[in-house]
Amino acid sequence: MTDTSDSASPESSAAANEHPAETLPREGRLLGIDFGTKRIGIAVSTPEQNIASPLKNYTRRSRQADADYINRVAREYDAVGLVVGLPVHMSGDESKKSREARTFGKWLGSATGLPVTWWDERFTSLMADDSLSQTGLSRGKRKSQRDAVAACLILQAFLDAKDRTAKGGAAR
Repeated sequence: MTDTSDSASPESSAAANEHPAETLPREGRLLGIDFGTKRIGIAVSTPEQNIASPLKNYTRRSRQADADYINRVAREYDAVGLVVGLPVHMSGDESKKSREARTFGKWLGSATGLPVTWWDERFTSLMADDSLSQTGLSRGKRKSQRDAVAACLILQAFLDAKDRTAKGGAAR
Protein backbone atom coordinates (compact mmCIF):
# COMPACT_ATOMS: atom_id res chain seq x y z
CA MET A 1 0.00 0.00 0.00
CA THR A 2 1.26 3.44 -0.88
CA ASP A 3 1.68 5.93 1.95
CA THR A 4 -1.25 8.31 1.94
CA SER A 5 -0.64 10.09 5.20
CA ASP A 6 0.30 13.26 3.33
CA SER A 7 -2.35 13.24 0.64
CA ALA A 8 -2.19 16.88 -0.24
CA SER A 9 -1.10 18.59 -3.37
CA PRO A 10 1.17 21.63 -3.10
CA GLU A 11 -0.41 24.29 -0.93
CA SER A 12 -0.29 26.93 -3.66
CA SER A 13 -2.75 25.07 -5.89
CA ALA A 14 -4.91 23.75 -3.07
CA ALA A 15 -5.41 27.06 -1.26
CA ALA A 16 -7.52 28.40 -4.11
CA ASN A 17 -10.10 25.67 -3.44
CA GLU A 18 -10.85 26.54 0.17
CA HIS A 19 -14.37 27.88 0.20
CA PRO A 20 -16.52 29.02 3.07
CA ALA A 21 -19.82 27.15 3.39
CA GLU A 22 -21.79 30.02 1.84
CA THR A 23 -20.10 29.31 -1.50
CA LEU A 24 -21.43 25.75 -1.63
CA PRO A 25 -24.44 25.61 -3.93
CA ARG A 26 -27.74 25.44 -2.00
CA GLU A 27 -29.13 22.89 -4.45
CA GLY A 28 -27.58 19.73 -5.81
CA ARG A 29 -26.00 16.74 -4.14
CA LEU A 30 -23.19 17.20 -1.65
CA LEU A 31 -20.72 14.54 -0.65
CA GLY A 32 -19.88 14.16 3.02
CA ILE A 33 -16.35 12.98 3.69
CA ASP A 34 -15.07 11.35 6.89
CA PHE A 35 -11.31 11.74 6.42
CA GLY A 36 -8.95 9.04 7.56
CA THR A 37 -5.39 8.19 6.69
CA LYS A 38 -6.41 4.59 5.90
CA ARG A 39 -10.10 4.84 5.02
CA ILE A 40 -12.48 7.52 3.82
CA GLY A 41 -16.18 7.37 4.62
CA ILE A 42 -18.44 8.87 1.96
CA ALA A 43 -22.05 10.00 2.24
CA VAL A 44 -24.32 11.75 -0.25
CA SER A 45 -27.20 14.19 0.12
CA THR A 46 -30.40 14.41 -1.82
CA PRO A 47 -30.41 17.09 -4.55
CA GLU A 48 -32.58 19.20 -2.24
CA GLN A 49 -29.89 18.97 0.45
CA ASN A 50 -32.26 17.81 3.15
CA ILE A 51 -31.32 14.14 3.70
CA ALA A 52 -27.90 12.48 3.88
CA SER A 53 -27.31 8.79 3.30
CA PRO A 54 -24.19 6.72 3.95
CA LEU A 55 -22.70 5.70 0.64
CA LYS A 56 -19.36 3.92 0.73
CA ASN A 57 -16.15 3.28 2.59
CA TYR A 58 -13.04 3.61 0.53
CA THR A 59 -9.68 2.16 1.51
CA ARG A 60 -7.00 4.62 0.51
CA ARG A 61 -4.36 3.48 -1.97
CA SER A 62 -2.41 6.41 -3.45
CA ARG A 63 -3.03 10.05 -4.29
CA GLN A 64 -3.91 9.26 -7.89
CA ALA A 65 -6.14 6.27 -7.05
CA ASP A 66 -7.86 8.26 -4.30
CA ALA A 67 -8.48 11.21 -6.63
CA ASP A 68 -9.75 8.92 -9.40
CA TYR A 69 -12.14 7.16 -7.03
CA ILE A 70 -13.59 10.33 -5.47
CA ASN A 71 -13.94 11.88 -8.93
CA ARG A 72 -15.90 8.81 -10.12
CA VAL A 73 -18.22 9.03 -7.13
CA ALA A 74 -18.66 12.81 -7.57
CA ARG A 75 -19.55 12.34 -11.26
CA GLU A 76 -21.83 9.37 -10.57
CA TYR A 77 -23.88 11.43 -8.10
CA ASP A 78 -23.50 14.80 -9.87
CA ALA A 79 -22.01 16.27 -6.70
CA VAL A 80 -21.80 20.07 -6.49
CA GLY A 81 -19.68 20.34 -3.32
CA LEU A 82 -17.86 18.55 -0.54
CA VAL A 83 -18.33 18.68 3.24
CA VAL A 84 -15.24 17.30 4.97
CA GLY A 85 -15.38 16.33 8.64
CA LEU A 86 -13.05 18.38 10.82
CA PRO A 87 -11.80 16.66 13.98
CA VAL A 88 -11.49 19.27 16.70
CA HIS A 89 -10.83 19.09 20.43
CA MET A 90 -13.70 19.34 22.90
CA SER A 91 -12.77 23.00 23.35
CA GLY A 92 -13.26 23.56 19.62
CA ASP A 93 -9.55 24.11 19.09
CA GLU A 94 -7.98 22.50 16.08
CA SER A 95 -5.42 19.72 16.33
CA LYS A 96 -2.80 18.06 14.17
CA LYS A 97 -5.60 15.82 12.80
CA SER A 98 -7.64 18.96 12.01
CA ARG A 99 -4.77 20.34 9.96
CA GLU A 100 -4.45 17.00 8.14
CA ALA A 101 -8.20 17.04 7.38
CA ARG A 102 -7.99 20.63 6.10
CA THR A 103 -5.01 19.77 3.90
CA PHE A 104 -6.83 16.71 2.60
CA GLY A 105 -9.99 18.74 1.91
CA LYS A 106 -8.01 21.38 0.01
CA TRP A 107 -6.32 18.66 -2.02
CA LEU A 108 -9.65 16.94 -2.67
CA GLY A 109 -11.20 20.22 -3.81
CA SER A 110 -8.32 20.72 -6.20
CA ALA A 111 -8.51 17.12 -7.43
CA THR A 112 -12.28 17.27 -8.05
CA GLY A 113 -12.76 20.93 -8.94
CA LEU A 114 -15.55 21.10 -6.33
CA PRO A 115 -15.95 23.68 -3.57
CA VAL A 116 -15.11 22.36 -0.09
CA THR A 117 -16.14 23.28 3.41
CA TRP A 118 -15.40 21.65 6.74
CA TRP A 119 -17.81 20.63 9.49
CA ASP A 120 -17.22 19.72 13.11
CA GLU A 121 -17.13 15.94 13.40
CA ARG A 122 -16.92 15.57 17.19
CA PHE A 123 -18.60 12.36 18.37
CA THR A 124 -19.58 11.16 14.88
CA SER A 125 -17.58 7.92 15.09
CA LEU A 126 -19.00 7.23 18.54
CA MET A 127 -22.54 7.96 17.32
CA ALA A 128 -21.96 5.79 14.24
CA ASP A 129 -20.79 2.93 16.47
CA ASP A 130 -23.82 3.38 18.70
CA SER A 131 -26.24 3.37 15.76
CA LEU A 132 -24.61 0.35 14.16
CA SER A 133 -24.53 -1.61 17.43
CA GLN A 134 -28.34 -1.53 17.40
CA THR A 135 -28.56 -3.15 13.97
CA GLY A 136 -27.59 -6.67 14.98
CA LEU A 137 -24.66 -6.68 12.55
CA SER A 138 -21.50 -8.51 13.52
CA ARG A 139 -18.62 -6.45 14.92
CA GLY A 140 -16.72 -6.80 11.64
CA LYS A 141 -19.69 -5.61 9.55
CA ARG A 142 -20.24 -2.65 11.89
CA LYS A 143 -16.58 -1.67 11.62
CA SER A 144 -16.74 -1.89 7.82
CA GLN A 145 -19.65 0.58 7.73
CA ARG A 146 -18.64 2.98 10.51
CA ASP A 147 -16.81 5.53 8.33
CA ALA A 148 -19.67 5.88 5.83
CA VAL A 149 -22.15 6.30 8.69
CA ALA A 150 -19.86 8.89 10.31
CA ALA A 151 -19.69 10.74 6.96
CA CYS A 152 -23.49 10.65 6.86
CA LEU A 153 -23.73 12.14 10.36
CA ILE A 154 -21.27 14.91 9.42
CA LEU A 155 -23.19 15.73 6.26
CA GLN A 156 -26.61 15.58 7.96
CA ALA A 157 -25.42 17.96 10.70
CA PHE A 158 -24.27 20.38 7.99
CA LEU A 159 -27.59 20.07 6.12
CA ASP A 160 -29.59 20.62 9.32
CA ALA A 161 -27.63 23.68 10.45
CA LYS A 162 -29.55 26.94 10.35
CA ASP A 163 -26.26 28.76 9.81
CA ARG A 164 -23.92 26.69 7.68
CA THR A 165 -21.23 29.33 8.17
CA ALA A 166 -21.25 29.22 11.99
CA LYS A 167 -17.91 28.90 13.74
CA GLY A 168 -19.21 25.68 15.31
CA GLY A 169 -19.43 24.38 11.78
CA ALA A 170 -15.69 24.77 11.37
CA ALA A 171 -16.21 26.48 8.02
CA ARG A 172 -13.32 28.87 8.55
